[in-house]
Amino acid sequence: MSKKDKVEQAPRREFIFQKKNYLFMFIGVAFLALGFILMSGGGSDDPNVFNPEIFNFRRIRLAPTLVLIGLGIEVYAILLNPHKKKD
Repeated sequence: MSKKDKVEQAPRREFIFQKKNYLFMFIGVAFLALGFILMSGGGSDDPNVFNPEIFNFRRIRLAPTLVLIGLGIEVYAILLNPHKKKD
């Protein structure tokens, strides 16, 4: 076996994901971060005082929905095959 044959057989290094996958992953992480940021806060400085702000729409409905959407986008980004050819 000559040197030329060895060079041709060298494995080609390639990333597992492509640019499109990483773009969707970044979008999913942004949704997750926004959901967790919206979920934070609403507590009280005094533990003996109840603050009803903890049960508002933003913390109960909007933030968990954004987190679930972000997780869905992450799963889509992992399963996305950018090399798939359309017929």
